[in-house]
Amino acid sequence: MPESDEQPPPSTPSTVSTPPVYIHPRREPFEHGLLPIPKLIFTDGAQTLIPIRDKLLSLSSGSIHRVNFEAIAEAFQISHDHARLVIETIASVLHSDSDPSVTAKPSEIGSVGVNVFDLMMFLYIQSYKRLLPKGHKDSAAVADVWPSTSAFDGFLSALSPLQLVRSNSRRSMPSQADEEAHQLSYLQKHLGNILSLLAESVEGDGEESLVLSMEKLEHLGFLIYFGEKGSERIPLSQNAPFFANSDPEMPAVPVPAAQVHDWLVENIASALTRITERASAKENGPTSASDQDVPMADVAASSVKSSPGPRGPSSIEGISKSSYVRLPNDIKGSSVKVINCHESVIYILAPLKYATVYGCSDATIVLGAVGKAVRIEHCERVHVIAAAKRICIANCRECVFFLGVNQTPLLVGDNHKLQVAPYNTFYSLLEEHLKQVGVDPTINRWDAPVALGVVDPHDSLSHPAGVSEVQTESASPVDPDQFTNFLIPNWFEGQQSGSTKDNPFPLPEAYLASQQRNLKNLEETKNSLKDIDLDESRKREVATALHVCFKDWLYDFSFIRHRFLPTIFVGVESSQEFDGIAIFGHAAYRQVTL
Repeated sequence: MPESDEQPPPSTPSTVSTPPVYIHPRREPFEHGLLPIPKLIFTDGAQTLIPIRDKLLSLSSGSIHRVNFEAIAEAFQISHDHARLVIETIASVLHSDSDPSVTAKPSEIGSVGVNVFDLMMFLYIQSYKRLLPKGHKDSAAVADVWPSTSAFDGFLSALSPLQLVRSNSRRSMPSQADEEAHQLSYLQKHLGNILSLLAESVEGDGEESLVLSMEKLEHLGFLIYFGEKGSERIPLSQNAPFFANSDPEMPAVPVPAAQVHDWLVENIASALTRITERASAKENGPTSASDQDVPMADVAASSVKSSPGPRGPSSIEGISKSSYVRLPNDIKGSSVKVINCHESVIYILAPLKYATVYGCSDATIVLGAVGKAVRIEHCERVHVIAAAKRICIANCRECVFFLGVNQTPLLVGDNHKLQVAPYNTFYSLLEEHLKQVGVDPTINRWDAPVALGVVDPHDSLSHPAGVSEVQTESASPVDPDQFTNFLIPNWFEGQQSGSTKDNPFPLPEAYLASQQRNLKNLEETKNSLKDIDLDESRKREVATALHVCFKDWLYDFSFIRHRFLPTIFVGVESSQEFDGIAIFGHAAYRQVTL
């Protein structure tokens, strides 16, 4: 159905000059704000949460209603580390960037705490179940780029059914419209319970005894908002007809919670109808170039699907056997999703709030500076280089993460053979981007991963009995002798350049010593080559020998797999190119042979 035929939602008067404004779920809490901690998941609606809310309010500091990690640990009988994790997670998905938990230093966030009502919104949605991943439309094409075997696959017969399901499926993320409809339907179903956590009782009987103030309504902004593409998000109280004309000099009179409930349900129903009509129009109407699915086998950097959603993140999908770069001017919005990319090197060198990497294999993915949260999910044999406030890794195997993170990495779900290492690269604008998004390079918690349950209670899969209590496999540190720097090409040439000349995250002593040994080896190799007097044919022989050793080293240490290794030395014929290739290849080879 064309947009011009859509009826405006109940919250907006029908006028020619005012476009309709619809309600939307905030994606961030549903995508980055769910924790698989059983003691935080309540399936009885608000029945258990209301007494806990009242207890926390009695422990909170004055009228600001904030509780620290100690109060949370006591209320839910969880460890102090898990209580800090709760506060860090809430801070990463809050709807207000001015909240004290968002602006606090990493070492202070646990004591700063969170608002009790924001905590209630966070706790309630821990019962949310994500949509199941969809099978890819072109399973044969996906099979061509998704490796079917690895060193780990020989043990599949001993794996749990959950692992077998994951290993044999070709996962594709649900569409943004499907996810939004799923989230809105969840909120519509549970809205009464959610409002009861924000409402306060007044004298009277029945539903009318619960009232909601304008201040409490704003906490619902943790989950929903009004707004459209290209416009600012509208605070709920400004869009609510019962608070819209309130005198800012006078406190608004609380309204019955039932009245707020009916208004929101009506708006959610209108939004769901709009999503259905748009999906129908897209299916029945002409398909634009940007909507077409590109066959995976034919994908290249020039034809890959890369488009921003109207309110969601920019999407980079289906890259295969290519290098792909996105700079700040290429990113629409503050979030990025990298989906189903294989055998490629992907650079996203921009300041972001959120980043998601989903369903990728045999790739290297460089994320610039991410100020809120990174999520890596269902990836195999991927190297991720990320500078971020926090990172969550779920259902991955044989991946290596080079991290500059201010908070402890979180490992959830069915992970296997993961490695972590300190951050190992830089680009000219990195320090400027880190400052812009609030990541502190003097703090790096890369080596303190926290492993939670092997089963994620927020997915919709069925799990074998007893598996839910099993802790996921943790990550091991990369051996310092195998640690290498990653060189980012100067993609900013001809554009604004920054002042970053080196890795801004200090290396631990063992890794720094290894790096210095490698540099010494490189210098020795360079001097040795200078002292050797060889004719052109001998130089080509030495280059060929180094080429073979370097390829063997890369294969042995899993730096490059399958079809995109042979391009490294293509076209190296002249003596002018010999010195650089020989030094690079021989020095790399010597890192593990000397």
